[in-house]
Parts: sequence; structure tokens; C-alpha cells
Amino acid sequence: MRLPSPLERLVSLFSRLPSVGPKTAERYVFYLLKQKPQLIEELSEALHNLPKKVMTCDLCNGLSEINPCAICKDKERDQNALCVIADERDLFVLEDTNIYKGLYFVLGGTINTLEDIGPDKINIKGLVDRVKQLKPKEVILGLNPTLDGETTSLYIAKLLKPAGIKITRLAKGLPTGANIEYADGLTLGNALKFRNEI
Repeated sequence: MRLPSPLERLVSLFSRLPSVGPKTAERYVFYLLKQKPQLIEELSEALHNLPKKVMTCDLCNGLSEINPCAICKDKERDQNALCVIADERDLFVLEDTNIYKGLYFVLGGTINTLEDIGPDKINIKGLVDRVKQLKPKEVILGLNPTLDGETTSLYIAKLLKPAGIKITRLAKGLPTGANIEYADGLTLGNALKFRNEI
């Protein structure tokens, strides 16, 4: 038996979200049906206002309610450090550490030759323009230690090296609480290679 068309449409829309299959989407729809109308109205209003109230910062490509964003406008931030990240979520994760006090640049993805995503399909040009305008002393490559992240990091390092800027990357190795016996060879190799003096 088919669902009523309004429910089918909602299941179809939820199914478009990442990691949400038809069964999960159906669970969401039936959950919402059992809720008070106020929750559905609040959800609807929040979704409706999303593109109106959240924008992309012209300087860093991060998400914000203002343009330029609060980080880019903050003159107390270290103007000599620029951390390059793949997407907006990474910015919020790094900010939550309360350790890094420099500026950011969001690429909007990483180079992935298998999916035909070259440097022209992420914001490499914007990064180069931002580096020319900002003239930071250090560019920190805050990309994931995956094949795509490594490829993108190498590409950016090669592109920016001639400008004489110090290029660094996030340290790699064993996470706190990990057991050496369960770590893969690459992780162990990085832990040895990027070891610190104590």
C-alpha cells in the first residue's frame, strides 16, 4: 500500500539528505506526524529562514549571519596565520578547541581525481587571492589525512611555496586513548615521523 502523497513527498525529500535512506526518512516522517504542530511549524520556519539568515563570508567562505564574518572582522585575531580547511564544519570544530586564534579559508572541498574534482572545482583561486591580500606569515593546511586531503595539501603547498610563506600542516599520529596494537601502519608511521620532544 502506498503512503498518502504528502507523506511520500516528505519521505522523498528527507531521502535526499546525506546518510538518510528511504526507511530512515520514513521514520522521520512518522515521528513528525506524532509531534505537536508547534514543533513542525518551528522546523518549517527554521528551514524557510535558513537561506535568508545564513550567508557565506566573502573573505573566508565560512558560514555566518553577517558578512564579513565575526572571525574575519576581529582585529584581535592573528592576521599572520591562515588555516585552510575543506568545509565549514571543520571551522567550527577547530574554533571549539579555543587554541587557534588566526584566520581561516574554506576551500569548499578537496581535490578528488576519481570524482573529477580538480583544483578548478574547489576555491583554490579564492585562496590564492586571499593569501595575496592578507600576506600571512604562515598557511596551516588543516585538511583531513586522507588521499584527497593529502593531494590537496601537496597541490596548495606547491602553489604557495614560491611566495616564501611558511606552510605547515596539522600533526598526524595516534589519537589519545588509542592502543598501538590496533593502529594501522600509516598512522603508526606518522606517529613516529611527527613525534614531539617531552
